[in-house]
Amino acid sequence: MRITSADQDQPEDAPTERASDSYVHSFARGLAVIRSFGAAHPAQTLSEVAAVTELSRAGARRILLTLQSLGYVEAEGRLFRLTPKILGLGFSYLTSLPIWNVAEPVMEDLVAQIHESSSAAVLDRTEIVYVLRVPTRKIMAVNLSVGSRLPAYCTSMGRVLLSGLDESELDALLVASELQAHTPRTLTDRDDLRKAIALVRKQGWAVVDQELEMGLISLSAPIRNRQGTIIAAINISGSAQRQSAKQMVKVFLEPLQEAARRISEMVALRS
Repeated sequence: MRITSADQDQPEDAPTERASDSYVHSFARGLAVIRSFGAAHPAQTLSEVAAVTELSRAGARRILLTLQSLGYVEAEGRLFRLTPKILGLGFSYLTSLPIWNVAEPVMEDLVAQIHESSSAAVLDRTEIVYVLRVPTRKIMAVNLSVGSRLPAYCTSMGRVLLSGLDESELDALLVASELQAHTPRTLTDRDDLRKAIALVRKQGWAVVDQELEMGLISLSAPIRNRQGTIIAAINISGSAQRQSAKQMVKVFLEPLQEAARRISEMVALRS
């Protein structure tokens, strides 16, 4: 069922303050509507979208009409949901960067060698975003896939990525992060996190032992560009029931670092 324009328009939400002449408020509102959908809200009514995005019903309806006409939203009765076409927006990012084309076969070789899952992620403010994942078995309660987000401060890939920031950038992100204890092992004190990230910066890799989820251990290494800047991280995830963090480092660190080195070298050749 299509949305109709039968409802009488209400006044469009007026921008409170224009950040600059180049800022397009209508585009920002459209992105806000797209982001309002997710695992917790896969289908929403018009009123729910308007409430979440803080738009008027008329403003939210016009954006949903536009997204529907473009094929990014579908409607059934009063409920609206995103369509698979929305994936194209994310994959445009993945296909625009040569790194992910070269990284996937390397990660597949790594997983075949060690028989543990491997993922790659980039930093987006206080979170990491998964851009590649090669699983072997499900060891997390959270269902991770490309596009999944996790807090940076309590993940091994996050700490590798945070270690590439200068001190002022790191301090700003730690202040902006909502530090909560996901398990009894989670570091939530900012001074402790700075020390942990400083160690990652010094040794060139990170291990996080059951800080995000009990039973989950993750080991990560950086992917660098030609200038040596950390642009992504690659990890190995394992179960604490099969091996300790020390055992994972002993057995898996060398092949993980070799995979990160191979990807970094190929990135350097293409950039």
